[in-house]
Amino acid sequence: MVQEIVSSTGKIQGFGSARDRSRWLALGVLCTGTLMIVLDATVVNVALPAIQNDLGFTQSSLAWVVNAYLIAFGGLLLLAGRIGDLTSRRGVFQIGLAVFTVASILCGVAQSQAMLVVARFVQGVGGALTSAVVLGMIVTMFPEPAERAKAIGVYSFVASAGGSIGLLAGGVLTQAVNWHWIFLINVPIGIATAVGAQRLLPRDPDGAAGRGVDVPGAVLITAALMLGVYTIVAPAAEYGWGAGRTQAMAAVAVVLLVGFVVRQATAASPLLPLRIFRSRNVVGANLIMALAVAGMFGMFFLGVLYLQRILGYDALGTGLAFLPTTVVMGALSLRYSERLITRFGARALLLPGLALIAAGLAWFARVPAEGTYLLDVLPSAILLGTGVGVAFPALATLAMSGATPSDAGLASGLVNTTTQIGAAVGLAVLATVSATRTGSLTAHGASTVAALTGGYRYAFGVSAALVLAAAVVAVTVMRADRGPAAAATADEADPSADPTQPVLCEVA
Repeated sequence: MVQEIVSSTGKIQGFGSARDRSRWLALGVLCTGTLMIVLDATVVNVALPAIQNDLGFTQSSLAWVVNAYLIAFGGLLLLAGRIGDLTSRRGVFQIGLAVFTVASILCGVAQSQAMLVVARFVQGVGGALTSAVVLGMIVTMFPEPAERAKAIGVYSFVASAGGSIGLLAGGVLTQAVNWHWIFLINVPIGIATAVGAQRLLPRDPDGAAGRGVDVPGAVLITAALMLGVYTIVAPAAEYGWGAGRTQAMAAVAVVLLVGFVVRQATAASPLLPLRIFRSRNVVGANLIMALAVAGMFGMFFLGVLYLQRILGYDALGTGLAFLPTTVVMGALSLRYSERLITRFGARALLLPGLALIAAGLAWFARVPAEGTYLLDVLPSAILLGTGVGVAFPALATLAMSGATPSDAGLASGLVNTTTQIGAAVGLAVLATVSATRTGSLTAHGASTVAALTGGYRYAFGVSAALVLAAAVVAVTVMRADRGPAAAATADEADPSADPTQPVLCEVA
């Protein structure tokens, strides 16, 4: 995928050696696995009407085709990342691929509602195992800063653009064949990725295994995250945030989370060492990621509804409408993000990137009921693609910056958990905001089209506000890149750090 890299000194280095070729091919394997997982999260949305008609789901029960996956995926990411640190990241990735591929077969041949929902839950388990360790493997495979920036740029493009590619793929498969193939297409991809993983992924260094997993901590965090995600996607969405059962479940999730934190502060071998939160850049990057993804994910969901319900696009046309976002994002992430991060530092790119994302969302917040693609959709798509291509590789770099080599899987799982929680919360909040605004406009005599458009516009404005809040966090929490001097500081902060390993604390 990449033909040359730029060293930290600015000189061009070819990577014709077998080791270099193997590392970049291994990155391709990791990104293929990531793309398969990300595609599956959005490709299903396009096919939901066909699934409902074929299997007889009601409108409320249809949500569980998505919710079952989200609960397993969001609940297990952090645990899966830590298990990778303590056992084998390569092994966890391979097991996840196997589980996801088998579950995809079960989804594809499902002839009943129960079979499909259960298979989707198992898919979520496989997706969590596969996704949680990817960033951790990347930062250990590419210790040199310029190489790592390039590799993270490639990963960020795949992770970010996969959603819009999924819309296009879902439209093509659903219209050309049938909904079963949105799952069955994963089978050859999963098998090919598994073969590549076996041949190309490096084995984990000795010494990680044998420390054991903090079982009470694992139970607490998995229960807290699964219950938290369930509360967001089910009771909150169905009964509202003020409902008694929603608040009760949220309270239990918070109690479990507090219990987990207490356990980590006292456990001899904690699942989540609290030292990882000493880095302001790591904490800030994860918070920014949650806010930005909350705005972006809800926008894409509601943007699809605007294109289909208001402008009359079909599934394929909707996917094509978001294609410019993917193209611009890819050009920046794959070609320029490494150079920009190496030249200016990851933190310096955050504000421009977030500002462009907010501008794209603000443009979408003015869409009229009689909107046109060239005037009302395309400018927003280009702004969003540019902003994500600039900001998200920098965010991923900063989010991994506080991890030691032994904690890389944990930091990777934390980033993915933050992203997933942000997406779930953003979708729930923005869908509620949109529906409430639409209901209010309808009650005041607005037409159906005008009321729906007004609801979407209001939600797009809230999306822009979430991204602006992320920009405020970037200004107030993130520290400036400190350059080579950070190495000495990091060594002082962690006397046990291996001086032969890359320093990942508080640097871009």
